[in-house]
Amino acid sequence: MSKADAQQRSDAPRTATTPHTASVDREFAAPVTHDGLAIAAAGPLGPSGVDRPERLPGSGIGRQPVEASVPPASSGGRRRLVDRRWFRVVGGALIPVVLLITWQLVSTSGLVPVSMLPTPEMVWLAAVDLAERGLLGLYIAISTQRVFLGFAFGAALGLAFGAVVGLSKLGDILLSPTLGAVRAVPSLAWVPLLILWFGIAEDSKIILIAIGAFFPVYTIVAAALRHVDRQLLEAGRAFGLRGFALFTAVQLPAVVPSVISALRLALAQAWLFLVAAELIASSMGLGFLLVDSGNNGRIDRIFLAIIVLALLGKLTDSLVGLFERWAVKRWA
Repeated sequence: MSKADAQQRSDAPRTATTPHTASVDREFAAPVTHDGLAIAAAGPLGPSGVDRPERLPGSGIGRQPVEASVPPASSGGRRRLVDRRWFRVVGGALIPVVLLITWQLVSTSGLVPVSMLPTPEMVWLAAVDLAERGLLGLYIAISTQRVFLGFAFGAALGLAFGAVVGLSKLGDILLSPTLGAVRAVPSLAWVPLLILWFGIAEDSKIILIAIGAFFPVYTIVAAALRHVDRQLLEAGRAFGLRGFALFTAVQLPAVVPSVISALRLALAQAWLFLVAAELIASSMGLGFLLVDSGNNGRIDRIFLAIIVLALLGKLTDSLVGLFERWAVKRWA
């Protein structure tokens, strides 16, 4: 034996081997063959990357199991503070409470005159006055109805056009330039045209809100469908799925989170377009309350309308959030 061979043998790791261990090593080192042809190459993990068993049945031979990279649980299995429901509720209400206290201090200390910043009590009394006269609930109901109708029509059309543009190259070529140009038109630019076409009835208001809800859904859905994983599509086609079946079984579940995000953004946009819609010769609604209060100098009612719009927007967004949880469990 040469000196180099002796040195190489001495440097090699010394492991205890048994005939059984050697047979296992040969089994996993050999390629898989069928009728004399190799159908799977051997690798460090075995044939075709198949890992060795953690422990061979009936023996203590086998590699040691690898510890999973799972973060250690907290002592006693306790959840973190930020995961507790009560902490999330308190944390979410912290900033509004601080803002309310700051508002009360600033408005009552004389730093800002009440003609510019009414006290919270003045706003509350304005809400009580309108509620006793039966106007506050009526305005809220009318504005909510307009938002829901416009959102429903706009979101439905956005889903349809987004699916056409996202799934069809021809649809993308024909529709994308035109819809991209229309999307850049400001909301108030539609008001005079809608008045001329549909008058000052409910149709013009709902159409304007639908325009606001249409474009977020159309844009996000079309982009999401364009970027569905090609391997998922090929897998679906391999199982014989085509057309609508492929869309409902593969593409729709892949874009459910994006669709829900688009709906939440569209609903927020619908509330934004509500004020512009109720500028169209409206005599009721929260947008009318804003305009009428501004004309009469009732800043307390202006603050009331803004606060009610914020609360309604948050409430409806929470409802869509509940729908998101159900949809993700159902389809995604």
